[in-house]
Amino acid sequence: MTLASCCSAPDTAQSAREAVLENIANRKSVRSFTDEPVSDADIEVLLRAAMAAPTAMNRQPWEFIVLNDRDTLDALAGKLRYAKMLKEAPLAIVVCAETMMTNREGATMENMFWEHDASAATENMLLAAEAIGLGAVWTAASDPERSKIIKDALGIEGTIMPLCIVPIGHPAGETAPKDKWKPEKIHWNRW
Repeated sequence: MTLASCCSAPDTAQSAREAVLENIANRKSVRSFTDEPVSDADIEVLLRAAMAAPTAMNRQPWEFIVLNDRDTLDALAGKLRYAKMLKEAPLAIVVCAETMMTNREGATMENMFWEHDASAATENMLLAAEAIGLGAVWTAASDPERSKIIKDALGIEGTIMPLCIVPIGHPAGETAPKDKWKPEKIHWNRW
């Protein structure tokens, strides 16, 4: 049984459900890209999808840095050992978030859920890339070493933290999704 075949409904609704579930099942990490640029329209689709993500208390702390400057992409590829694919990617989006927020009383406090919110936005972006025929891969950026490199390179100041860089482009070649279904990881009602 596939993810898309697990649901049944009337034809139109079933087709929509199947399309969504098939897109989720087909999402893959693409690390090799052609040199074809990503259109501004596609970039907007990706960012709209990212900003449609759920967020704790609807705070929407995310910020996005769109990178299409070849020198910047190459420089980051040279400094980030797990993001070498930036050298080929015509585009990358750095997903960041505000780590401090103002509460209802006006006091500044730590935004404990910034990583959750930015992660949800990133997953939406990855699914949107799959849906429109682009390839993308999540590369981590929130650890001290990588976040410093990114903050210094892109002029990120204050309490904004990068979560990840998503290299994006038109896939060079075929990449198959991984089957990650493992029933042994499911627990009912208790451990």
